[in-house]
Amino acid sequence: MKIYTRRGDAGQTDLFGGDRVGKDAARVATYGDVDELNAAIGVAIAAGVDPNLSAGLANIQSALFDLGAALATPSAEHRKKAGVPGVAAAEVLALEALIDQLEAGLGELKTFILPGGSSSGAAFHLARTICRRAERAVVALAGTEGESVEETSLRYLNRLSDLLFVLARHENQRQGVIDTAWTSRHR
Repeated sequence: MKIYTRRGDAGQTDLFGGDRVGKDAARVATYGDVDELNAAIGVAIAAGVDPNLSAGLANIQSALFDLGAALATPSAEHRKKAGVPGVAAAEVLALEALIDQLEAGLGELKTFILPGGSSSGAAFHLARTICRRAERAVVALAGTEGESVEETSLRYLNRLSDLLFVLARHENQRQGVIDTAWTSRHR
């Protein structure tokens, strides 16, 4: 199978279920943001994360593929008929459990911190900002008349952005890098 089809050369793409839309359609942009988030998490992993997190991060990347597939399928009817899983409520709970586990090993956060630190910590901070953009895109899509978005998608992305922040702090601590506290320049 060839990687190129030439079907998108005029600026259109196929959604799962048969609809053909412009590549600038809100739905396409939304699952594109989720895809970018997944790639950013891959960059963080490549920067050398805690090996104990490998399985959990692989699950998150797979869940993001499922979420992208659900977003690429415009109607709940098509999602159900095609067996497109999306993300389940249990996956949101799994994110919460990992947040709680990692936070237990971190010092109390008393101030805002600047994104950065170790390579993996900085990559998780970047992934967090991409996650928030994807979340905003899902909110906008869900608020668009005639569009359908699974409710767990929003909860998953909201919780994932929290986890990505905690992962950044965890990675910085693991590598002996102190988070940089934000200080207002106008004091």
